[in-house]
Amino acid sequence: MSATNSYPSKVSIFEVGARDGLQNEKAVTTADKLTLIDQLGAAGLTRIEAGSFVSPKWVPQMADSGDIFRQLSKRPGVVYSALTPNLKGLELALDAGADEVAIFGAASQSFSQRNINCSIEESIERFIPVMEAAQAKQIPVRGYVSCVLGCPYEGEIQVEEVARVAEILYKMGCYEISLGDTIGVGTPLNARRMVEAVARRVPVEKLALHFHDTYGQALANILACLETGVSVIDSSVAGLGGCPYAKGASGNLATEDLVYMLHGMGIETGIDLNALITAGNNISQALGRVSGAKVARALTE
Repeated sequence: MSATNSYPSKVSIFEVGARDGLQNEKAVTTADKLTLIDQLGAAGLTRIEAGSFVSPKWVPQMADSGDIFRQLSKRPGVVYSALTPNLKGLELALDAGADEVAIFGAASQSFSQRNINCSIEESIERFIPVMEAAQAKQIPVRGYVSCVLGCPYEGEIQVEEVARVAEILYKMGCYEISLGDTIGVGTPLNARRMVEAVARRVPVEKLALHFHDTYGQALANILACLETGVSVIDSSVAGLGGCPYAKGASGNLATEDLVYMLHGMGIETGIDLNALITAGNNISQALGRVSGAKVARALTE
């Protein structure tokens, strides 16, 4: 079957497992990370977030990001991205050979204060030198907006505030804005309403979805939003970062489950599901647990 007219015929998946996923897991070796990144590329993923240049004091799991970028075997056509919260992080990422970088803001003042110790406005001020330096070197910058459907401190977030922050990042020069349901509380209709509100201020083809599965709603939310014209989705192989056995798990959506749904709808992803499952099972084994992807568990002997 082919996708109906109301759904995109192709979806681009932005794989965050090696960064957003592994930074919320127990540490694995650099070799295990390199194997994961290589296997993700072999499975057909063309956008891979491979590391984060933040203080190792705060995120020790990402302390080897410089080594990862220097040692990975770059595949033609694959973009390897790094999270860079400040100018120092950007310089380290560029020095290590990152193809693109990402900055992250929040739609919640409380979350911004607790997570990066400054207001939304102050965080945006900090991004200006990062954007200028990246643009001078012609390095693409992606923008993340967290807490778009709810905040652990404030509860519900107004869609207009999400749209305002997304528009600021877009006008600063971010080529794509990833809308993150950080705590996974969104449900389909409010997810769709939020995307529609943002799309009134940022072109829908410049938006991506980053929905967590904490409450089991991620696929339903994505399905509800696909009809808006969004065709980029962030996900994490094996559900990394959402260990179902850990208290307060972030609940990352498993890439395998997303790909299975999209392929079942006749939507192209360019991804080999079996190869993806192998990559997820291998990194899960390195972590000493089963994959967090339901599809992987169903299809693994």
